[in-house]
Amino acid sequence: MVDGAERLGVLGVRAGVLDGARLRRCRMLARVLSLVVTSKRTYSDWFVARIRTQGMDLPTEMLRAFLPPRSVGRTGVISTAVLEPAYELGGDAFDHSVSKNILHASIFDGMGHDLASGLTTSVVMAGCRNGRRSGADLPSMIEAVDQTLAEWLPDQFCTGVVCQLDVDTGVLRWCNCGHPPPLLIRNEGVLPHALDSPPQPPMGLPFQLEPIRREAHNTTLEPGDRVLLYTDGVTEARGKDGEAFGLDRFTDFIIRSSAAGQQPSEVLRLLIHAILEYQGNALSDDATILLLEWHPELIEWHYGGGSTEAAHA
Repeated sequence: MVDGAERLGVLGVRAGVLDGARLRRCRMLARVLSLVVTSKRTYSDWFVARIRTQGMDLPTEMLRAFLPPRSVGRTGVISTAVLEPAYELGGDAFDHSVSKNILHASIFDGMGHDLASGLTTSVVMAGCRNGRRSGADLPSMIEAVDQTLAEWLPDQFCTGVVCQLDVDTGVLRWCNCGHPPPLLIRNEGVLPHALDSPPQPPMGLPFQLEPIRREAHNTTLEPGDRVLLYTDGVTEARGKDGEAFGLDRFTDFIIRSSAAGQQPSEVLRLLIHAILEYQGNALSDDATILLLEWHPELIEWHYGGGSTEAAHA
């Protein structure tokens, strides 16, 4: 069951004979139920209650109410994300949206692990959405968030990376605010320092120190490139021996899984399970990952199966 690029769940159907006509009806049923779930879950708690296995704390409830679908996309591009732990978040969050030919993708990490950190990240997400929907460029958007945090949450700050990808041209613009730099994966390898940029302070800090002019940076992607955003809870996850999961292990998992033909959402699902297993299912910090892929040569995406299929232009 899918909603656009978002996988909602699995529908099981029993039938005495599964011929072509019945299989088509089953697929139609799955599509209809997907529409029902998508349209009803925004104002009915019944669907939410069915998928939860334990209680959720208040900061997590607030943050998850702001999160977009885990996967979004259009012809030639897909962005997918995961976030753990499911029920006790600190200040991690992701955001992505497609507006005509522009993919917006962001990742955030609010200071602390309490209600204030969740509130800070929620304000940052809302500020960025307000800015992009008003037509602001990246520097102006971040500066507005800086000012808002300084006015309403003066003791809080939030690191993050905010990106914009022109799906037609492959031009990627980003602004890094005190966060680990994005990674660029090309031809089954990480391009070292490809998306590094001069350091800028976390959102909210400039007005605590002195106002600065935010800067955006840009590069042009090549077809098939993947951009990886993550929080430090991913690479700093530690095993029983105290060894960190690390950047090499993290990127190697992405590359190997993608080379094996796994679609992006499945790659991240398997990766987050690997990180949880590495730490004995007890994360010491939030772990958030966002992966976007640019494939301008693909004219059609099909989601929901065991693999991603596409027709070449």
